[in-house]
Amino acid sequence: MKHLVHASSLAALGLLSLLTAARAQSTSEEEELAQAFGDKTTVSIATGATQLLRRAPAVASVVTAADMAAAGVTDLDQALATVPGLHVSRNLQAYNPLYVIRGIYSEYNNQTLVLYNGVPMTTMFIGNRGAMWAGLPVHNVSRVEVIRGPGSALYGADAYAGVINIITKTAAELNGLEAGLRLGSFDSRDAWMQYGRQSGGTSWSGYLRVASTEGQRRTISADAQTGLDALFGTSASRAPGPVNLGYKAIDAHVEANVDKLKLRAGYTLRDDVQPGAGAASALDPVGQGRSQRWNASVSLGDLALSEDLRLSLNGSFFQFVNQFPTVLQLLPPGAFGGAFPNGMFGAPNTWERQIRTQGMLEYRGIKGHSVRVAIGHDDLDMYRTQEFKNFAVIPSGPFKGLPSPLPDARVIEVPVADSFVTPHRRRVSYVYAQDEWNFARDWTLTAGVRQDHYSDFGSTTNPRVAVVWDASLDVTVKLLAGRAFRAPSFSEEYSINNPVIQGNPYLKPERIGTAELAVSWQASTDTQWQLSAFRYTTADMIRATAVGGGTSEYQNTGTQHGHGFEIEVTKDLSRDLRLAANLSLQRATEKATGQDAGYAPHRMGYVRADWRFDRAWSLAAQLKHVGSRARPAGDVRPPIRDYTSADFTLRHAPSARGWEFALSLRNAFDADIREPSLAPGTSLPNDLPQAGRALDAQVLYRF
Repeated sequence: MKHLVHASSLAALGLLSLLTAARAQSTSEEEELAQAFGDKTTVSIATGATQLLRRAPAVASVVTAADMAAAGVTDLDQALATVPGLHVSRNLQAYNPLYVIRGIYSEYNNQTLVLYNGVPMTTMFIGNRGAMWAGLPVHNVSRVEVIRGPGSALYGADAYAGVINIITKTAAELNGLEAGLRLGSFDSRDAWMQYGRQSGGTSWSGYLRVASTEGQRRTISADAQTGLDALFGTSASRAPGPVNLGYKAIDAHVEANVDKLKLRAGYTLRDDVQPGAGAASALDPVGQGRSQRWNASVSLGDLALSEDLRLSLNGSFFQFVNQFPTVLQLLPPGAFGGAFPNGMFGAPNTWERQIRTQGMLEYRGIKGHSVRVAIGHDDLDMYRTQEFKNFAVIPSGPFKGLPSPLPDARVIEVPVADSFVTPHRRRVSYVYAQDEWNFARDWTLTAGVRQDHYSDFGSTTNPRVAVVWDASLDVTVKLLAGRAFRAPSFSEEYSINNPVIQGNPYLKPERIGTAELAVSWQASTDTQWQLSAFRYTTADMIRATAVGGGTSEYQNTGTQHGHGFEIEVTKDLSRDLRLAANLSLQRATEKATGQDAGYAPHRMGYVRADWRFDRAWSLAAQLKHVGSRARPAGDVRPPIRDYTSADFTLRHAPSARGWEFALSLRNAFDADIREPSLAPGTSLPNDLPQAGRALDAQVLYRF
């Protein structure tokens, strides 16, 4: 590992040497690079309207479809792993991704808001994207925009550490029919087709994808049952054994535009989803889950009410179903000293329906100002719950909180009142105002505030302010400050009959205040630098706290301080060679103890080279280093091991139409990559092993 770190340092030094020696390029070369890597100069997520990235009142990054294709990116997680200050970690349940921004880590990653065409993908029970994510392919993704920092003044709940917006391709981008096939390691198969057409003021498009994989099979050396075996003198654990990560997938999306009316609808299925390292930290080759998402949205935008006043209307519908048709085996046969001869089973199923509406007015009648005012209402309904299990929780006595088998240890459907949670509904009404004021030449002040009223915990108000100064033709300086919040999930508020943790209906939202300084420098026509520094303080963090009898309860407790910086550089050495690098450093500590908050990397480094060595052939190479991940208080294990991984993609794309081929080698040197298991680490002491060396080949045809 030390050799790999040293190699990455040499690569970075070599890159800097090349940056200083490279020559400028012509306008025609810039146009060719834009075609190769996409438009990375604009962003829409910072204010709700498209503007230059360097002048946007936020620290933001953009990953385009062309950029992803050049690097062989096939999934959202791979795209986000290239963003400064963002680490893609995993939790144990189905290895769901955790988009850890600037060191803000939690088991379910509720603090990062993910939008799909501007609509939240948040599920109410857990508060993240769901328990069976199983990837999001990027065939139909036009661009991914990321804000690092608070966004609640515009987007409300969970825009806490950052906001990610996934924007799908338009009919104009597709402009015809495309069909593709990908085969890869772990018996992975992926086939898709998409079509787009426009005629006058009307356009329409569609996308369909079918995929399956057996998943990587790295070994879990010890699990929760290993510890129980030591306690009871049994040998029931399946560890050492492989992690279980197979699944099947269907993705569909349709879109139609008629003048200013936009209609979208989609369906996502994740089936036969295996539980990763096990829902209860014990290997489970039996349980399988299924999640289904239906979404639809309609927007009517840019309606002129007068010369200076415009109206936009938006509405969306989202239905989410999370089920376990094959019940999870929480612990293997023989668990708890033989009390569960067939194993301990459970299946928590949920059904959710979300309806969101918003109206927004934009007024430009005051010189130098662009004022937006919006009102909205969200109806968030977890309307059905269901649980199958073969155990009950001992309510009192010396064994309070421990599971005991039901008669004959049979799996039954329990009454809703005796299940893990009962149905709940949340209604949210909000209003926000934002003003972009060009108060002097080269100076813009963006100020905004949003108030949300929740039916379950009351109101929260979150402001932001940003000053953007074009210090010169080539330098832009930003000073930003804002507050954000994270709403408690239904599991945190209302969980019941859980042998480990109970909900708390009196929870308040988590809060964060952040200050940022950012500088963009266009050093030359072919070299760009970005530097950002930040400091934040969190409060009322929602954490599980022991309440006796082996049981914990969610409570608002703890304050965390964080600070750090990110630096990025992009250099076009010629029209055929682009180099990019970024470095992120951060530190988060607990206020009460001064100890490291743990889990998140203190440093991350990324270097990438894209070389088009022939008109039709290109080679992309990228190196990612993740280091200095400490354990939180109470976890005495050694620090999480550093790693450096390397990926290579060879691509043949002769023209906009016809055949295209790509061959990608990931983790080429088979680095031992691990993501942290939760403290104190007794259940999964050797963390969560990630995929080793993997190869995939892709072919597509554009008609």
